[in-house]
Amino acid sequence: MTVPLPPLAAEFESHRPRLFGLAYRLLGSAHEAEDAVQDAYVRFSGADRAAIGHPGAWLAKTVTNLCLTRLTSARARHEDYRGPWLPEPVLTSDGTLGPLESAEQRDEVSLAMLVLLERLTPTERAVYVLREAFGHSHREIADVLSLSEANCRQLYRRAVARVAVPEGRFEPARERQEQLVTTFLAAAREGDVAGLEQLLAEDVVWWSDGGGKVSAALRPVEGRDKVMRFLVGGAERFAADWTYTVVEVNGASGLAAWVGEVLVGVAAFGLRDGVITDVWAAMNPDKLGFVRRQLMPS
Repeated sequence: MTVPLPPLAAEFESHRPRLFGLAYRLLGSAHEAEDAVQDAYVRFSGADRAAIGHPGAWLAKTVTNLCLTRLTSARARHEDYRGPWLPEPVLTSDGTLGPLESAEQRDEVSLAMLVLLERLTPTERAVYVLREAFGHSHREIADVLSLSEANCRQLYRRAVARVAVPEGRFEPARERQEQLVTTFLAAAREGDVAGLEQLLAEDVVWWSDGGGKVSAALRPVEGRDKVMRFLVGGAERFAADWTYTVVEVNGASGLAAWVGEVLVGVAAFGLRDGVITDVWAAMNPDKLGFVRRQLMPS
């Protein structure tokens, strides 16, 4: 028998999915997003109800400002990070980050975009996410951030310029994505150099995030030849000990890697013109907990 939540908790829970989606886009970390949302609940439960007005707007403002505080300290941690720092992957086929019905919506939660957002200051990132992902007006954003509307417009223009990427960043249809990912996996496991050469863009980059916790490349592997050597050198591991499942990672087809029942990595792919341009491989165990819970709920 399900016990009904108290009214205040039930009201908060109705906003939780949107708040998590906001916090994750701002932080690039699922576990920190969960913490920020929980902190917002504590503040919500202790706030003067008469002063809240519209709970959804109040909570969005609270979560945004909690994330801004976290972003400031996160930038320092990323500078000391061992090897490439990647955002924490999230599986999106269950609607965790909200509806992703268009290429634009999927692009806004892709690892490629989250990596680009690291270029922004915390305030620029907040303005960009509130505008692009949640459709807030500059007036509404100004209220959330306690800034002038003119300042928000300027911050937004600066953010758009700093995250600009080449045309053609949107990925192909889902069926084609899965085909490319499974073909890549077969070629990597077999050490198929000719097959990999056809699948990888000339300027492909492989990013491995081990965080110093597991063995991983400490620098991005850049260029088709170097990535192929990297993959062929690891072909025995690909073929022998690890098993793989195709999953939807941040709005696109990716891979989850397992050794027995232990999740050891999640890879997302950047695709353009039918070839792989980037691979983001999250292997730091600290960044796999959220996906593990999604795949193996208790």
